[in-house]
Amino acid sequence: MMSEDKHPAPDQPQADKRKNLRSPLLTLRVRLDDGRKVFFGYTKNISRSGMFISSVNPKVPGEIYQVEIPLPAPISKTIECACEVVWCRHYDKKSPYEPGMGLKFVGLSSEVSTEIDRWIHETSS
Repeated sequence: MMSEDKHPAPDQPQADKRKNLRSPLLTLRVRLDDGRKVFFGYTKNISRSGMFISSVNPKVPGEIYQVEIPLPAPISKTIECACEVVWCRHYDKKSPYEPGMGLKFVGLSSEVSTEIDRWIHETSS
């Protein structure tokens, strides 16, 4: 769980440590399966290395889940891979940040990574 003191003050710029370009995907309903139950969340952005899922019930960092992600045109296919929860942010009515979790793709093929990256560059130009 992220502590409140790790958030920068709202008036101070925050360094972006992510190295890959991201694209917002506000309509994707992502399916996570931990073998016991299925969790659905909404992807807010995606990159070739991972994604952010908005959720008031984020999973625990370090846990790994199988995910299904329906990608829009021109990819137009559902990818399946494992993802590791690398960070989470719980709901706090005083926080300016949306609750959710950051996932890192594990074992995603280089072909699919390249397709995602190409799609992001095309949609952001």
